[in-house]
Amino acid sequence: MVRLQKYLAECGIASRRKCEEYILQGRVKVNGKVVKELGTKIDPDVDIIEFDDKIVRREEKKVYIMLYKPAGYITSVKDPFGRPTVLDLVKVKERIYPVGRLDFDTSGLLLLTNDGELANILMHPKHEIVKTYVAKIKGIPTKEEMERFENGLIIDGRKTAKAKIRILNVKNGTSVVEIQIHEGRNRQVKKMCKAIGHPVIALKRTKIGELELKGLKPGEWRYLTEDEIRYLKSLR
Repeated sequence: MVRLQKYLAECGIASRRKCEEYILQGRVKVNGKVVKELGTKIDPDVDIIEFDDKIVRREEKKVYIMLYKPAGYITSVKDPFGRPTVLDLVKVKERIYPVGRLDFDTSGLLLLTNDGELANILMHPKHEIVKTYVAKIKGIPTKEEMERFENGLIIDGRKTAKAKIRILNVKNGTSVVEIQIHEGRNRQVKKMCKAIGHPVIALKRTKIGELELKGLKPGEWRYLTEDEIRYLKSLR
């Protein structure tokens, strides 16, 4: 017996947390009946599970993909407004979905998979996985401003965790900085830069933990190596 949300994640529907939302929304059926209880346990060998009226089964083959997301793409499976999504760039037979998100106008490293368990690990705040960004910002931050940034800022009524920022380059009244955070709050890097008076002009994510964006151009993707997959699974 296995919990319903865990089974859905293993089938590649979404992360376990997102699958819980789908259950609460009444989009999941067990043996023809809508189930909204998160503790429900099912027997995959006996019970018939449906998501949006389609039978779902475990994905036999797990795939792990690194995409260099360009600006101008939505980090979503579908967009109600018809904007291009990252799945327009990655064409594989397996049903995959993005791990976490990058803003429409943010570029850089994005992972996609059908491994719901791993996606849940990578997105859960308790694991404190460091994400590294390179940002072009207005102005040149002072030492005091960078200390404020690193020690935590009040964003949306809540203080951010400790972070890191260092200047890489200064030119024509703008700076290129490297930023490291381990939270995943909405538009966090942009809000933090704005809070110290240096709004973001352009933003790119370059690393997730030790996994680095290398050898890809914007819009290109590749499968992760065995070593990279092993590293990600070691983060649990």
